[in-house]
Amino acid sequence: MNAADFVWVTVSTLLVLMMVVPGLALFYGGLVRSKNVLSVLAQVLCTFSLAIVVWFVYGYSLAFTENNAFFGDFSRVFLNGIANFSTGEYALAGSIPEISFAAFQATFAGITCALIVGGFAERIRFSAVLVFTLIWVTFAYLPIAHMVWASGGFLFERGALDFAGGTVVHINAGVAGLIGAYYLGPRLGYGREAMPPHNLPMTMIGASLLWVGWFGFNAGSALGANETAALAFFNTLIATAGAVMAWLFTEWFVKGKPSLLGAVSGAIAGLVGITPAAGLVGPFGALIIGVVSGIVCVWGVNGLKRLLKADDSLDVFGIHGVAGIIGAILTGVFNAQALGGPGLESVAEIFPQLWIQIEGILITVVWTGVVAWVAYFIADKLCGLRVSNEEEREGLDISTHGETAYQR
Repeated sequence: MNAADFVWVTVSTLLVLMMVVPGLALFYGGLVRSKNVLSVLAQVLCTFSLAIVVWFVYGYSLAFTENNAFFGDFSRVFLNGIANFSTGEYALAGSIPEISFAAFQATFAGITCALIVGGFAERIRFSAVLVFTLIWVTFAYLPIAHMVWASGGFLFERGALDFAGGTVVHINAGVAGLIGAYYLGPRLGYGREAMPPHNLPMTMIGASLLWVGWFGFNAGSALGANETAALAFFNTLIATAGAVMAWLFTEWFVKGKPSLLGAVSGAIAGLVGITPAAGLVGPFGALIIGVVSGIVCVWGVNGLKRLLKADDSLDVFGIHGVAGIIGAILTGVFNAQALGGPGLESVAEIFPQLWIQIEGILITVVWTGVVAWVAYFIADKLCGLRVSNEEEREGLDISTHGETAYQR
């Protein structure tokens, strides 16, 4: 075991935890209306926690053991064989204890489930969220994580590049959120009345915590205190800054005014875009990925959203899905050594790699789309997916949780 690697992965795990609770919770909480803020905070916290429990029981085993191209086996159920706690003998994953690797990856499963909440916010039953999460994490997240990251996984063996979760986390969550928006239908009054964020300072604080935590998400995926972590760290910094400026100036040009909401949305777009590429491209490629993600995601949450005709409440697909796709594709380009990356040795290798990247995107979109639809259907039949019109008008804070964040 390398002590420095162990410490870095442990700190990175804490940083990813901070991304979700409080980061994502505050980011989403500020974006919804005041009558639904507690419901969103509860959904983020509880989907994350449910995914962690599933990960311990069987998730890690199905994702990271070798079995076939799509699923692992059950040899690591309840983390069996990962350590002998009575003797202090720990299995290693590379240069760190395997239990540390399992903890780090647990937070990835958790944040992916929590991200989906933004697609159906303000109109879904809390019980349905939990049922959906249990089914989706089992049959969508685990096999895709196995396919992309585990030895023997279909896309892993194909040579797909996904450093920290462009397909596994962001495209996966973005598509699931979009399917949820379609399945539930729009919020009452959507398209007829304004539904502005109730607390942009809260959203700004959440986005800031996400940016800080994302260094653990990306640089931690090097799984050690090494040069790859240093590269991923800087790439996360420059891509995000570039995306903030790209979104800001695009919005300024199109709408006449630069908004804080636009700037923080640009930061998230840049963070998502660089995730699959963080340790696989040079800083110049990272900046380009960030700028492209920022510009295209302005269209993603405006023009594309209107084309899709889905009330994706907090733009999970418009940002995470779109930027995840951009990042996954451009990773195959800027990984080339001729473009400053550490990977492909010749420009001629870019086109075959691009097809592998696109193949991974298509498999993820179809797989998670089908599983999400089935999971929403089952949740709907078991406990009813959508709250009543009266409950929605009152707000989910009171109608579901019996509490409110603000005095009326």
